[in-house]
Amino acid sequence: MLSRPHFVRIFVAVLVFAAMLLAGCGGSGQGASSGPVTLTWFMWSGSPQEVQAWQHDASLVTQKYPNIHIKFETADFNNYWTKLETEAASGSLPDIVSLQSLRTAGFSSALRSLDSYVQQSKFDLSAFDPGIIKGLTSQGQLRALPYDFGPLVMFYNKDLFQKYHVPLPSANWTYADFLQDAQQLTHGSDYGFVASSYPDAWLPFALANGAKYLTSDGKLDLTNPQLAGAFQNYAKLVYQYHVAPTISVPQATQTPSLWQAGHIAMVVDGPWDLINDKQTVNFKFGIVPLPRQQSAVTLTAGSGFGISATTQHPDDAWKAVSVLTGADAEQYLATQGRAFSARTAQQQYWYKNAVPGSQATLQQAISESTPYVTTSNWNQASTLIAQYGVNVLSGQQTAAQALQQVQTQAGGS
Repeated sequence: MLSRPHFVRIFVAVLVFAAMLLAGCGGSGQGASSGPVTLTWFMWSGSPQEVQAWQHDASLVTQKYPNIHIKFETADFNNYWTKLETEAASGSLPDIVSLQSLRTAGFSSALRSLDSYVQQSKFDLSAFDPGIIKGLTSQGQLRALPYDFGPLVMFYNKDLFQKYHVPLPSANWTYADFLQDAQQLTHGSDYGFVASSYPDAWLPFALANGAKYLTSDGKLDLTNPQLAGAFQNYAKLVYQYHVAPTISVPQATQTPSLWQAGHIAMVVDGPWDLINDKQTVNFKFGIVPLPRQQSAVTLTAGSGFGISATTQHPDDAWKAVSVLTGADAEQYLATQGRAFSARTAQQQYWYKNAVPGSQATLQQAISESTPYVTTSNWNQASTLIAQYGVNVLSGQQTAAQALQQVQTQAGGS
């Protein structure tokens, strides 16, 4: 991600505010098109099957609204956020913006409030999980309609467990159980686990160990000893116990793909990756809650679709977003394994097409989860954590040093 000084952030805010004054802040009736209109929709994707799933849902928009056509644009996960930040700064965002709940605060000023559209169309938000509605709300206003949410859990390769005669992990396993399993599963080119410097992968371990990454008033707090100690302990899986391979910075967000190759037994991931796992892997796999430490806890987050503040077709974009997050689209995504539906009634379709035991795992993980709350500068902070954290995993730098660098560069807001 791009590090941007404060004057750029101020410039972005001014651009967005001016655009909102020109275009209106909600469902005012402005921007509706009587003739054909093409809306651009930008979304991250990591495989052809994901692209196909998004294009299918885009086609549902035109089926319901024949005058609306969707131009789908995509990028891999890392490049998506870099490009989105650049487009927000230049005032050239696409009409429909895909948004993670943990990045809502950072991009909220670039997106329209959806509250007036929800009220005027009597859109039923109660059909969605309330946690992800809250996660996509910033400054008291809903910025995106959700399509998925879910907890981080452990995906494991059953074939490797069987190959090395290691019992499959249980729902109530401990960190000691996890470490012992990882050691018994590490032989030659096979590793028990793949660790990542990306915060999504190691923060749940830190939280379960009693650490915090935010202050009591919600500011970034990466320099506290408990967090540094928890990250250091996690890094030992690589540089001390050697149960996880050394990774590069680009690989920090690609550990699920490394696991899919078949030589790694366990990886932290979410239910959104089931579509790629079922299409890619050549082994039997399962999922289980993350191991218990001082407590049993994981992070839960989700994503949705918002309307840019600079779009010339806000009302048409609202129609499109309401279809993209509608029951038919959600059922399709759940059936394909791309989304654990934000609509509670459609979650059953993910369960029906998942691996055995998935329903019990997700329900337990959700009950033990805490929302993935972040700061407005999380886009920058998470990139820096992944960058400097690679040296922590390899033993070249301490966690305290790396996290201090991130805190200094990203700031505490």
